[in-house]
Amino acid sequence: MEALGKSKVVIKEGKVINVEEPLIDYCPLFHKYRGIEKLNPQIIQENMEFRIKDFGMCTKERKLEMGDFLSFGISETLGTLLDEDIIECVVIVCEGCGTVIVEDPVLVQGIGGRISGIISTSPIKEIINTLGKEKVLDPENAKIDQIQGVIKAINNGYKKIGVTIASADDALKIREIESQQEDVKIYIFTVHTTGISRGKAEILFEHADVITACASLHIRNIAEERGTFSVGASIPIYAISKNGEKFLKMRIEKIGGLKEKKDAKIPDPLI
Repeated sequence: MEALGKSKVVIKEGKVINVEEPLIDYCPLFHKYRGIEKLNPQIIQENMEFRIKDFGMCTKERKLEMGDFLSFGISETLGTLLDEDIIECVVIVCEGCGTVIVEDPVLVQGIGGRISGIISTSPIKEIINTLGKEKVLDPENAKIDQIQGVIKAINNGYKKIGVTIASADDALKIREIESQQEDVKIYIFTVHTTGISRGKAEILFEHADVITACASLHIRNIAEERGTFSVGASIPIYAISKNGEKFLKMRIEKIGGLKEKKDAKIPDPLI
């Protein structure tokens, strides 16, 4: 996976076996919640080992259910949409099973709110069985493919689908799929944007519904240029479409409004 500061991390059989240098030195979320003031491979390894011990990340002991962690996050917002019957399912990525279709907001939060950007994974039968083999795109190989996950959701009869992506190309393909359906609506939530190019960021602003800024300079700049509605100060989440704005405002209403955050710190550097 790509974890704190977009460091590349490899975990095998419940052990952290490789941690690369992060691309950024500071993340306000990990400073606030874990007291981490500077990211480095040792700190990142310790955090990965904490997750493995705390909730079984990347192991057969994985705890998959969790309540809201942040006031605002992609998984928290998707959970709200499931609670309100705005969407019927979420196509999301989970370690140990790859792309999976999830209907339960507690599972969406337990999956998405606890892990970093997964690049590849291998099957863990206990996780697959808990989520439901029929909901996993490729139980034999735990393939990550959000395009095929959306197609599977459509073929399974879902009409209102949320999907998390980290690729502008995926956004283009998903909109093409949606255009070929008469009564299917797909809502695109973009995550893991640190290091994205200006061109790819512009594609996301044309096709996504919600984008999290992460440590992306281009996402923040484009949002400022366009006056995009946003929530959050340190790591904004941007509403790109009218539906995206409606979704974020629903989340605001659910948590009883927002508290003003003074002197908000941002990731360093923005890339």
